[in-house]
Amino acid sequence: MYRTKIEELKAWKQQPDRKPLIVQGARQVGKTWLIKELGRTEFQKMAYVNFEYAVELQNLFLQDLNITRIISLLGAFSGIKITPEDTLIVFDEIQSAEKGLTSLKYFCENAPEYHVIASDSLLGMNLHNKVSFPVGKVNFLYLYPMNFYEFLLALHENGLAEILRTKQWDILGVFTNKFKEYLRYYFYIGGMPEAVQAFANNRDWRMVRRIQHELLKTYENDFSKHAPYDVVPRINMIWQSIPAQLGRENKKFVYGVMKEGARAKDFELAMQWLTDSGILLKCCRISKPDMPLVAYQDLSAFKLFFNDTGLLAAKSNLDVKTIIGGTDIFTEFKGALTEQFVMQQLRQAEPDYIGYWTNDKSTTEVDFVVQHNGEIIPVEVKATENLTAKSFKFFCEKFKPANAVRTSLSGYRRETWMTNVPLYAIGNYF
Repeated sequence: MYRTKIEELKAWKQQPDRKPLIVQGARQVGKTWLIKELGRTEFQKMAYVNFEYAVELQNLFLQDLNITRIISLLGAFSGIKITPEDTLIVFDEIQSAEKGLTSLKYFCENAPEYHVIASDSLLGMNLHNKVSFPVGKVNFLYLYPMNFYEFLLALHENGLAEILRTKQWDILGVFTNKFKEYLRYYFYIGGMPEAVQAFANNRDWRMVRRIQHELLKTYENDFSKHAPYDVVPRINMIWQSIPAQLGRENKKFVYGVMKEGARAKDFELAMQWLTDSGILLKCCRISKPDMPLVAYQDLSAFKLFFNDTGLLAAKSNLDVKTIIGGTDIFTEFKGALTEQFVMQQLRQAEPDYIGYWTNDKSTTEVDFVVQHNGEIIPVEVKATENLTAKSFKFFCEKFKPANAVRTSLSGYRRETWMTNVPLYAIGNYF
């Protein structure tokens, strides 16, 4: 399968001022596959260590951080002669090796000629545990589940994917039905690589759902394995409540949905754990659409989304029959899947900030407000062909954004005050 992030990895390899690279992302989003693909296609040799499984190497960095010694031991373990010009060194799940992250500083300072990539699914939580971090000595790359463009490529729909990539808005309409069909598929399957690969191989919907439930279970096992013991019950409460939270009319997270009388301060650490791990995506209210949006965020009002549309569908027990039910899937539990999809595609475009806007009385709302390439762009999400959006128009008349986007099942068209972008093209619009 093709992942667009491979191009960033290739560019990193060629940088003269390259630093060790940390690839981050939630578990099972394809970090290891992506790194190994770089090693397979761009290097003659690869010295790979997964510290979760290579228990005998978990103390590799404890004796000292002498790079010559470390390289020698890595060469013995991997059975290859490590040479700077043609060997990729991979430290997978580096959080399992004490002082592993710290070692990257010494690779940067004392041996910059080596190509070193580390992956860490739990970096955010490790930093809360006061792990020494090599500030300024590493590069970063964040990997998300597959977006809709990558999904089309995985299903061998290269022509449709190319139309999206090159933004051929004038011919999108010719293939509307095919795009909508695959969009329904994506709502059910999502972008977790294992689920996408299984569907691409055999078109078995039940296998997809089985894989998704296994992935959900993996995440839940991580709660008890890695999170502080006293925080685990609250993590589970948040996690279990997300479908109900997104099924509400305005999607705003309400503590009382989990438990009557629940208070924000009791769940702060649990919520931080889930967002730092990349399992949940957080979107805060902004009070004013001005630069920078982060200066106007209201931390007490927010929405929480899953990291993947397919996992939300599985967690919500969405029946596969919805896939063949026309547009029904886009309106399931008040359009929650549609808004989840848009959040996921926007996040993967890596804008500077994603929030949402309401007025002070919360009587009008815009689903997303995005800061991207020096612009503030409101994004209204419509799950149906009914395009009435009084709040969105009010926002645009009040704040007069240079670029406003409504995304819906309707075709691409530009109007004087906004642009309608089809749902299936929103990830390639930005």
